[in-house]
Amino acid sequence: MSIWSEFRFPRNGIESVPEGEPHRSGFQQDYDRLLFSTPVRRLSDKTQVWPMDENDGVRTRLTHSHEVANLARSIGAKVFGIEEVSKEFEGPDFVGVLQPILSTIGLGHDLGNPPFGHQGEASICKWFKCRESWIFDRVSEGAAGLRDPIIDFAIKNEFLKFDGNPQAIRLITKLQANLHGNGLDLTAGTLAASIKYPCGYGEVDESDKIKKKAGYFKSEADIVSWVWGKTGLQSGVRHPLTWIMEACDDIAYSVLDVDDLLKKGLISPEEVISIISRECSGFDDGKIWLNAKFCMVHEAGKSHHVVRDLKIQFLRAAFMKELIGHASKSFESQLSAIAKGKGVKPLMDDSAVCECLKKIAINYALNSPKVLMAEAKGAVVIDGLMSELWRAISDRDDFEDLGSRRRSLKSKFVFSLISHNYLDVAVSDSKKHGIRYSEMRLLTDMVSGMTDTYATKLWSEIKGMEHVCCA
Repeated sequence: MSIWSEFRFPRNGIESVPEGEPHRSGFQQDYDRLLFSTPVRRLSDKTQVWPMDENDGVRTRLTHSHEVANLARSIGAKVFGIEEVSKEFEGPDFVGVLQPILSTIGLGHDLGNPPFGHQGEASICKWFKCRESWIFDRVSEGAAGLRDPIIDFAIKNEFLKFDGNPQAIRLITKLQANLHGNGLDLTAGTLAASIKYPCGYGEVDESDKIKKKAGYFKSEADIVSWVWGKTGLQSGVRHPLTWIMEACDDIAYSVLDVDDLLKKGLISPEEVISIISRECSGFDDGKIWLNAKFCMVHEAGKSHHVVRDLKIQFLRAAFMKELIGHASKSFESQLSAIAKGKGVKPLMDDSAVCECLKKIAINYALNSPKVLMAEAKGAVVIDGLMSELWRAISDRDDFEDLGSRRRSLKSKFVFSLISHNYLDVAVSDSKKHGIRYSEMRLLTDMVSGMTDTYATKLWSEIKGMEHVCCA
């Protein structure tokens, strides 16, 4: 039993033997499996901040995720290069263990996010909230009650408070096609580090920063239980590397979202320095360094556009250095607590610079008319798609058989768009968790897996069928 366990989930009830190779550890295999998977490629067309932006230099979920993975490797190398830290965690090999786990959890941390950014999550929640009066205990609105109604409020919240984090765990452990139904079949060590919030929906505690959200659904509870058994972790205890990944996510979207603002010309380098100087302390060395670099840029006699680009690069470098240093020191100072899994404060919680950069991103990007308009359009798309997909999922001959014949031509068409693998998983889950739970899981699996462009195009096509006779 070790937090670096290379065991993989049992196949057909039989404990899987680690499959490491002489030149490649099980964790390196994990990274390769994730990197070449379809969900990772889809991140290239999922919103980070700017939906379907025409500027191809602006970040998507994919570029953001690669940056988080890179930052995680950097901080991991920094902190585990300290003898005291390495010794506390059994001296794991950096190349064979630490680097691939950090790369994998950084690359995969946003896999479960639906299209249109965080507004996508809110739209999914709203769709279920609008149907809360019947969807958990009736066949349909105004119809007879379900044989297996959902009465557990924690399970209802899997949909009413849908979140991309548990969806990512479902995606990598179950939804990817696998002969044995184990998804990407990653090691216990990598899966443990992937669980950002180590609790189910029934254990959520908004006053606890690592249990303020759920990290997995009921449908994957058996897998999470196995992971904890193999790694020695438990509910409410994070894997040590998860703290690093969380910090890197904070660093990436604070520094690099501002970087995108600068590239789009929505704020100037001088304005960023002015705001940082006015609203937060502790960045004096960074400001001195930046002022010196900016003077050098002006003296170089470059064109206006080149001067701006160079200033943006120096800003990014200064903020990265500051925040990476902060995260590393915070990890080292909390070493004992992280090892014990108790009383840990998120690594970036007391970074004034990080907080200030987040505020800049919110004020200049997230509240901009273009982003708000795109989010509003995305909400309409998701609401419409969920309604049509639900109609297609529900409109079948045999209620107890998710795969039975659809009753109308339109339902047949929409249902044909559903992933066969997702449907197989839903059918299998229905035997264990009930029909209604599996229907709703299938719906959220489909919508959350879509890219911005695909969702927009599909909704346009389906909406165009409104006046077509499809009986």
